[in-house]
Amino acid sequence: KQIKYQEVSKDKLYQLAKDHVHQGVVADVKDYEYVLLEEVLSDSKMQRFIILDGIEDPHNLGAIMRTAEATKLDAIIMSKKGQVPLNATVAKVSSGAIEHVPVALVSNINQAINILKKHHVWVVGTDGSTEKTFYDLPKDVSLAIVLGNEGEGMRHLVKQNCDILVKIPMYGKINSLNVSVAAALMMYQMVVPK
Repeated sequence: KQIKYQEVSKDKLYQLAKDHVHQGVVADVKDYEYVLLEEVLSDSKMQRFIILDGIEDPHNLGAIMRTAEATKLDAIIMSKKGQVPLNATVAKVSSGAIEHVPVALVSNINQAINILKKHHVWVVGTDGSTEKTFYDLPKDVSLAIVLGNEGEGMRHLVKQNCDILVKIPMYGKINSLNVSVAAALMMYQMVVPK
């Protein structure tokens, strides 16, 4: 393809980049396009999704997207409200994964969960206080893992709407993980053969 470019001064690069992290190149690109939930659903194959319930840190979302691409997740589902949008920081942290992982933006997480269930997707919530661990994830079924907000976790109604709750075993003195790390562990557990 013929890509038009223009050489400019360092001052102009800083002005265009706004956040001063340009590494000598700035590109003007179109906004990220979200997909409809119905577009990524298929009854004909086993599918894997991550549902994000209120992730606020763009670095966490970017890291989750990067792992989602590495594990060949079918899509990320997230709410229009109370959630960090796809932006330049998310794109940078995702290291290009933002271009390969479909993101379905929904008005209501609980309605999205109900739609997933109608398509025979098991919805698994993450909760540190439950007895079952991520080793108990159902195998050979379509799965959607719900990850909650960095500080509050999943909202109560979302938690109630899950088919099963699991935790990541913690063996040290710290009782929680960063949400992007928890997401990575859950995603890899989804793809581990039985």
